[in-house]
Amino acid sequence: MKLAVLRGGKSAEREVSLRSGGQVAKALRGRGHDVTDVDLDGGTWDVLRDGGFECVFNALHGRLGEDGTVQGMLELLGVAYTGSGVLASALCMDKSRAGKVMVAIGLHVPEFEELEINEGVAADLVERVVSRFGLPLVVKPVREGSTIGLTIAKDADAAATGLILAGRYDQRVLVQRFAAGTEITVGVLATPEVQVLPTLEIVSENPVYDYDAKYTAGKSHHIIPARIPEAARVAASDAAARAFSELGCSGMARVDIIVDAGGTPWVLEVNTVPGLTELSLLPDAARAAGVGFEELCQRLVDHAVSRHAHRVGPAAV
Repeated sequence: MKLAVLRGGKSAEREVSLRSGGQVAKALRGRGHDVTDVDLDGGTWDVLRDGGFECVFNALHGRLGEDGTVQGMLELLGVAYTGSGVLASALCMDKSRAGKVMVAIGLHVPEFEELEINEGVAADLVERVVSRFGLPLVVKPVREGSTIGLTIAKDADAAATGLILAGRYDQRVLVQRFAAGTEITVGVLATPEVQVLPTLEIVSENPVYDYDAKYTAGKSHHIIPARIPEAARVAASDAAARAFSELGCSGMARVDIIVDAGGTPWVLEVNTVPGLTELSLLPDAARAAGVGFEELCQRLVDHAVSRHAHRVGPAAV
């Protein structure tokens, strides 16, 4: 099969995407496919339009890749592509709007507020959010991933600094109540049958499971299954499956969750193009479920091709 792996891009997660795409391309070549690596730049669309590809594997993370924009262009080009469609991609990238949907369907989401940060941060704003959410509190851009621009503020000064930092990545900034507990992630595959992967507990050598901890060997450890009570595991898996379904995801996603001392799963966000590097979470969880990385990539491609064929229909040109 002639495939393109779309990687790199222009977001703050470019380097991670290059690593994810490299792993994917290697896996698909291992399956005997003719694979072309395609970086997102000015000539990308001509390459994808004229390349005769049977499917595009989207390994782009962050904006202009995970947010529905690339998905929309691929729809217009009439090319099969992996992962979620336009609406689910855009919705999940927007942590504020996705959070409102998840709250509306009864999932536990830490209380949050969206702010607009243009320039500077007034002292009364910091005082208000600290009064509302307490300390520590979480500050992050609405539309970024890989904990880029994230701050867990333990005092008012850190909250002010965090708002400024997040505002550098996105004028829309999320301030959220801190959820204490065990940090886990739950992968979901749907190719097309839904398969909830084993719960994976994240143990970070850094105080926060940040960009450095995620992508530096030895800085974090994955424990499968997560060390939480069985009832909490079931609740977290159910929450992940519901979030995946209600947000309209397809192919794969990773749902990040904090399980508190009472066993309640607090859903933080849903990633529609999770990391696929050698250190990433979803591939580890898939392996624990008996799905090797090559098989994972193959299943995503097969699903994309089948979905596209059903959308287009046999008579389309």
